[in-house]
Amino acid sequence: MDQAPTDARSAHLFADNLKGFLLAVASSAFIGASFIIKKKGLKRAGACGSRAGIGGYGYLLEPLWWIGMVTMIVGEIANFVAYMFAPAVLVTPLGALSIIVSAILAHFILKERLQRMGVLGCVLCMVGSTVIVLHAPEERTPSSVEQIWDLATQPAFLLYAASAVAVSLVLMLHCSPRFGQTNIMVYLGICSAIGSLTVMSIKAVGIAIKLTLEGINQAGYFQTWVFVMVAISCIIIQLNYLNKALDTFNTAVVSPVYYAMFTILTILASAIMFKDWSGQSASNIASEICGLITVISGTTVLHSTREPDPPSSSDLYAPLSPKIYWHIQGNGDLGKLKDDDLLSGEFVAVVRQDYFV
Repeated sequence: MDQAPTDARSAHLFADNLKGFLLAVASSAFIGASFIIKKKGLKRAGACGSRAGIGGYGYLLEPLWWIGMVTMIVGEIANFVAYMFAPAVLVTPLGALSIIVSAILAHFILKERLQRMGVLGCVLCMVGSTVIVLHAPEERTPSSVEQIWDLATQPAFLLYAASAVAVSLVLMLHCSPRFGQTNIMVYLGICSAIGSLTVMSIKAVGIAIKLTLEGINQAGYFQTWVFVMVAISCIIIQLNYLNKALDTFNTAVVSPVYYAMFTILTILASAIMFKDWSGQSASNIASEICGLITVISGTTVLHSTREPDPPSSSDLYAPLSPKIYWHIQGNGDLGKLKDDDLLSGEFVAVVRQDYFV
């Protein structure tokens, strides 16, 4: 006698997962395109002033960057709505599709070559995403924002949140000034750790909005506004450091590394807070993990087959490695020296880029 209500509930959960899936796919298309548009805007802005990677904000006056920003906002809104209907375990890994979109567009627009192994990486991303979709859990939506607050204040998630904030502060205050321009993990580590908290707060706000639209007003709870403030703060931090990463490193590197780190941390945060895997069989959980590993493998293959960015004109006279030999022209003499050789005070030299060997 209980079979009919159970079937109706399963059909409802499947319909919600399907909505979340379609929204996540649309989101990936917009976000993938926004990476390329914003990159073009950052390049234009960097040609006329200080680059974002070294603290410049000239890109805020570049219309193309704003077009990319609007495109990303549309994608993020679709992603936001997707979290209302489907669990993070389903929605977040589908972000791999944005990597495929950005890789293809980068090949044609930014002239960042996509090789044959890169195509294999795209295929692996799609296969892994399909496996995750087929084994995604059916989420049970909390009935009030107070229930979400209880989930967010459980000791296990508080420990995770405190760890994410602490690591991000160390990266921002200690590592970023020293290693941000040379180590991609600094900027993207901040984006990923803060991003996992962004997703949790956005999901909480999304559920509150969904319940309010269904007639159960959640605006009167202070917890709703706490989640809103956390989401806004985290998004601002993410965008700032993502811009630095995009301007400093190749898009083909930023997209897959950011995706892998962000996805792993978001799934971990969601599993702790919302207990996405509770009630699932071991085989389904194993399939989801295998799908995630396949997607990450695809992003790695895609990244490893792409060419690095050529150095910008502002970097031509950057400090060189001590192992690089110089041809130096001075007072009509031509000599070959190492970086650690000492030049006499009478030796006047002009170092030219075309003398480097």
